Amino acid sequence: MLLTALSASPASASAPFARGQAPGWYRVSLGDFEVTALLDGTMALPMEQFLTGATPAKILAALARAYLTPPFETSFNCYLINTGTKLVLIDTGTGGLLGPTVGKLVANLKASGYQPEQIDEIYLTHMHTDHVGGVAANGKRVFPNAVVRAAKAEGEQWLSQDNLDKASAEDKEAYAAVRNAVTPYVATGTYQPFEGKTELIPGVTAVPAVGHTEGHTLYLVESKGQKLMLWGDLMHVAAVQFPSPWVTILADTDSKRAAAARKKAFAEAAKQGYLVGVSHISFPGLGRLRADGRGYRWVPVNYTANP
Repeated sequence: MLLTALSASPASASAPFARGQAPGWYRVSLGDFEVTALLDGTMALPMEQFLTGATPAKILAALARAYLTPPFETSFNCYLINTGTKLVLIDTGTGGLLGPTVGKLVANLKASGYQPEQIDEIYLTHMHTDHVGGVAANGKRVFPNAVVRAAKAEGEQWLSQDNLDKASAEDKEAYAAVRNAVTPYVATGTYQPFEGKTELIPGVTAVPAVGHTEGHTLYLVESKGQKLMLWGDLMHVAAVQFPSPWVTILADTDSKRAAAARKKAFAEAAKQGYLVGVSHISFPGLGRLRADGRGYRWVPVNYTANP
């Protein structure tokens, strides 16, 4: 035995690193519905520079408690709801607008077993480029059979020629990108805005949560008594904003209203114990909240291989 072991060839250590991860999709059941989290990608961002409402030292301390050192990777998550009769995509990621580490929604959608042509409805939480950018490419609809819906206030802001003309040089690029993304749907009559809290299809309801933008919207998904609330950009940094819900971000149109909407949503989620999906929490961004002192504790979904 010993001689055999000594004479055996040594194991090769020359294999190259494989790199990469598995395709970015994760599936859970919600009553009779099926929910698929889809990753558009990740981007390393200096989030401590964007957060407001707390000192830089406190923000860095909160990140350190989560073993995070800026810049750290932020997830860009979207969600696909299969109701059995409709396929509804919540947000569409960045498209080709924000660099090579994001813009992977369609690839992950296909990896999850679906095709862009199968999508019936697209509901936008808001029209920032990282949520609407993937809806079109090269002036054409990426989802040719889908209706795109968003709060009326979002379209009034981002699709306005007057607002584009008045925008700062820095903002003009974002306004133009949003218009380019949504215009193919406007031209075909498949962009259909809505107002206020409204059930868009059975089991999926738009819930206004204004502050991050003028038309920022949450989506409540319900089936057989089970609930999932999709938060969009209600929050951005789990390590900071769960324990300190009053912390805001520079991208908020109205930080006071954004903070109020967040506090309300956090309290409701913790009280009712329903599932939450968040655009910029580490993929798949699904979990629940528990009250914890003045703030909250995030409880990620338990991994399941059998959704």
